[in-house]
Amino acid sequence: MSELTHFNPDGEAHMVDVGAKAVTLRRAVAEGRIEMQPETLKKIRQGDHRKGDVLGIARIAGIMAAKKTADFIPLCHPLALTRIDIGLEARDGPVPHVYCRATVETRGQTGVEMEALAAVQVSLLTVYDMCKAVDRGMVIGNTRLVHKSGGTSGEWNVPA
Repeated sequence: MSELTHFNPDGEAHMVDVGAKAVTLRRAVAEGRIEMQPETLKKIRQGDHRKGDVLGIARIAGIMAAKKTADFIPLCHPLALTRIDIGLEARDGPVPHVYCRATVETRGQTGVEMEALAAVQVSLLTVYDMCKAVDRGMVIGNTRLVHKSGGTSGEWNVPA
């Protein structure tokens, strides 16, 4: 594993200098979920939630979060993103949940992992915000990076 890059030789936090890095296509995919009561998931699916289209609004929130990641993660570089895709899916099962998968791309000198992770988290937080009146016990979890590519470190995928 590499050294932590956000600290200078004196141990002080700093923004990594990416100026000498090559511009390449950078891609990151992250996922996560929010677990809820079956009735909450039913309301989301039926679209009769009094606040509107929960998944549509959560998708827009995730896109906005990816675009603004550098505004709330202190050492992230502001990036010109070329693609943001947020997929939200209502899933039944032993634990009803909404699954979120975010894909973020840019052509640049640094990766977009934080943007993909932020998109997932904010999308799921938006689902929580819109549904908390009917289900305060929802649980957001399992958020993780599943893929990254580009740059000198190349491709990485979550181990199977």
